[in-house]
Amino acid sequence: MKQAKVTAMVLTKTQIRAGVWQGVLEIMPPDAEAPEIQILHLEQPLDGLTVTADPQAQGRFNLSIALPVGVISDGVQTFLIRDVAADATLGHFTIVTGEPLEDDIRAEVELLRAELDVLKRAFRRHCLETS
Repeated sequence: MKQAKVTAMVLTKTQIRAGVWQGVLEIMPPDAEAPEIQILHLEQPLDGLTVTADPQAQGRFNLSIALPVGVISDGVQTFLIRDVAADATLGHFTIVTGEPLEDDIRAEVELLRAELDVLKRAFRRHCLETS
């Protein structure tokens, strides 16, 4: 019998505890074959992802990966969860660490505000000139 093709996927992060990220992937239709999932950090796939079918719900899969110690460092580390076959990003999670980070975030917010002000002025000027 031919497997149904996945038409929709919803990824929900459940927790990060003791260095292990966990999530739940629900697919539609429920009788479709589980997609091939990978987690990327700095565009490199991480090893150790486990995908197990939830015995209580068809079409639901539990995802789990122990984050390697080597990927944890000061700053912002973003991890992408991707469907390999569809070449699509299903979700992401971010780990933020380090004391200097507080100043970095404030500086980024101030920079974004300044850029937004420039865009607002340019947009208002454009509206006045074209009316």
